[in-house]
Formats: sequence, C-alpha cells, structure tokens
Amino acid sequence: MATVEFDMSEIREFFQSMERAAKGDFKKDMEEWLEAVGTDFLRVVQDEIVRRKVLDTRLLLNSFTKGDGGNVWELSDGDLTLEVGTNVEYAGYVNDGHWTNPKGVQRRWVPGYWEGDRFIYDPSAKTGMLLKQHWVEGAHYFESALRIYEKMFQTEAENKLQEWLERYFGA
Repeated sequence: MATVEFDMSEIREFFQSMERAAKGDFKKDMEEWLEAVGTDFLRVVQDEIVRRKVLDTRLLLNSFTKGDGGNVWELSDGDLTLEVGTNVEYAGYVNDGHWTNPKGVQRRWVPGYWEGDRFIYDPSAKTGMLLKQHWVEGAHYFESALRIYEKMFQTEAENKLQEWLERYFGA
C-alpha cells in the first residue's frame, strides 16, 4: 500500500491566523480604520466648505468635527458602520439651496442691522432689510466632498486590505 504525506503546516498557520483575527485583533483594527475613514471624510467636507467659500459663522464648519455638539458620529458595533454628518439646522439649506421666503410669501421684513457687508439679525432692531422671494443656489459642498473622498477611499481600502492580508494571513 502506498502512502502520501501532506504538509498541513500552511493550513494550520492560516487557521491560527483566522482564529487570532476572530478573537478581536481584526475587529479592533477595523474599528480603528473606520474611525480614521470618518475623520478623513469630515476633513474633506471641511475643506470643501472652505474651498467653496460658504459664508459661515464657523458653526457649520466646526460641526463637521468629531466631538462637536452639532456633529453626528455613530459607530455601530454590530455591523461596523459609521454614520457621520451634522445636526446644524441650516446645513441642508446651505448645501442644497433654498428660497429666501416661505412658499407664497413674495416679500418679508427682517429686522436687524448691517456691519460692513454682513447683516446681523436682531428682532428688536428698528432697521432691517426687505427680502424679495428668490432662489439661493446651494454650495453642494457635501456631494463634492463625497465624490472626492470616494476616489481617495478606493486606494486607501485596497492598501488597508493588503496590509491586513499580510498581517493576519502572511499573504
């Protein structure tokens, strides 16, 4: 009877690597990378707000920073998803565009005063400005940031996957 001997050392190493990855090393690496992805994306959003010269009191700009009061930063442990964004109420108007007055209102008085070329809303002011109904085009900073980051992400994801393959599986 002929016998054949198989070298199972590589398979054994592979399964040991899988076990090590499953025990938390890989999950921890994924969580750290996901946080870095979120932070990088928020930086790109901020860059687009600045590049597109969005008039802002810095509330909008700062809301795209992890930890800011207006920031949305939710990391879901179950399926490792990260949701980032802002809770600043006017962010959507600045991004998408808006009408200056509510629907059906052709003109409205806004109390306040001017400081140089900047209007300061002040409900107790005797002066102000008359707003005529017109469309204010959005800055579309968020969509632009997403397009930019999608291009960056592809390369980053491929590099990170290669790094993990080498670290955990010696590939």
